[in-house]
Amino acid sequence: MLKSERHQIILKEVEKRNRVQLQDLVQRLNVSIDTVRRDVKELDGEHKLRKVHGGAVSLGFASFSPQRNSIYALEAKTHIAEKAIGMVSEGQVIFLDGGTTCLEMARSLPAEWELKVFTHSIPVALELLQKPRYTVEFIGGTLSPESHLAQGIAAVRQLAELHLDMAFIGTGYVDAEHGLSESVWETAQMKKSLIEAARKTVLLCISEKVNSHHRFRSCSLDRIATLITEKDPGDSELKNFQNLQLDLR
Repeated sequence: MLKSERHQIILKEVEKRNRVQLQDLVQRLNVSIDTVRRDVKELDGEHKLRKVHGGAVSLGFASFSPQRNSIYALEAKTHIAEKAIGMVSEGQVIFLDGGTTCLEMARSLPAEWELKVFTHSIPVALELLQKPRYTVEFIGGTLSPESHLAQGIAAVRQLAELHLDMAFIGTGYVDAEHGLSESVWETAQMKKSLIEAARKTVLLCISEKVNSHHRFRSCSLDRIATLITEKDPGDSELKNFQNLQLDLR
């Protein structure tokens, strides 16, 4: 495989997942770890992704900007956000996860509403603070320099005290059989705690992530009430989810 082809695959994986591990790229490309390290370092030097310990993250995930010009699949994520907002009512208490799709939802929520929103994402919190009628509650913990999310035991303990109307979450991977999963253990633990805190959990996910799974499981699909993608619920790409006890939107 040519280096240019490897670079295209790496960028596609990073943009789609937000974050990938070097070992995952080794398996995906069937090359040595040294080759993957060199490729990621070169792409970082070209400002096409950000190299982090053990992997790489997309620029849209690591460097949020008002211009949104580095967000992958922005049109699809905006469409998902619009669908999600249709499930929210003024006066509710909700949680917004981190990631670029949830950030689009934060940007699109009506500013004239009165809403109480919990989040562990700095970019989401900053966006919500632009809406003066909102009460924004930040879940604190160990801040990730890669994702700008609070994680760790302190954040998990705070989530255990919450009783939310709804939680809107993202995921790295979702599969009809394996459920939701992540490439990072700490992220999976946060999702588990968040799902426990909500009466209803809504998954916001671009269709490119469906029918995929990773090593760290967050939950089975029966813990998710609604799956929202940019596709029509009857689309053939979602056929594995259409016969489940799951609200597709």
